[in-house]
Amino acid sequence: MNIKQRAKIVMDELDRLYPNPKIPLDSKNTFTFLVAVVLSAQCKDSRVNEVTPELFKLASTPQEMAKLDTEKIRSIIRPCGLSEAKSKNIKELSRIITEKYGGKVPNTFEDLESLPGVGHKTASVLMLQAFGTPAFPVDTHIHRLAARWKLASGKSVVDTERSLKKIFPKEKWYNLHLQLIYYGREYCKAHTCKTPETMCPLCRKLAAKPRSKKPEDK
Repeated sequence: MNIKQRAKIVMDELDRLYPNPKIPLDSKNTFTFLVAVVLSAQCKDSRVNEVTPELFKLASTPQEMAKLDTEKIRSIIRPCGLSEAKSKNIKELSRIITEKYGGKVPNTFEDLESLPGVGHKTASVLMLQAFGTPAFPVDTHIHRLAARWKLASGKSVVDTERSLKKIFPKEKWYNLHLQLIYYGREYCKAHTCKTPETMCPLCRKLAAKPRSKKPEDK
């Protein structure tokens, strides 16, 4: 089975399971979506969604967030982990967006990645889901699945992103990014699929050997 055949199996199965995948993070606008994505680093989306209503009630714009005391932000987002760094980054990126970008979240990779706490993956999520620019954010789930399904080498997330962009059509990137995350969380977890008995449906399909053709009767 070549890589194109493997990719087709993956797309078909994910489209069947998640025909209309929804963004898992709750937000009010582009700015609050950015904050939610920053908070989601090394934290479950469900936990972020539990925390952000209180934060966004106090500040749903960069101007409002920049005025909040760092310790106030930290006290609210503490359950998300890494609260000291995240609170400082959220306050500082809010100030920069207010002063440098007129209160609007920038819509280029370069500008987004210049903000505190915003790496390439976070910028890719914003570009794809907030601005509709083709991108393929790679998180731990996607990186793991791509290597497990032999769609990428698994050497680095950079290599995985590059490989997936080559394999899958650009118009599929938006859905696939979300579908892969959902599938990794629900079916193909890090500790599963180690043996034939514990394989998820997709691992089983991708591991199956193609049927050999029966010789024609003479």
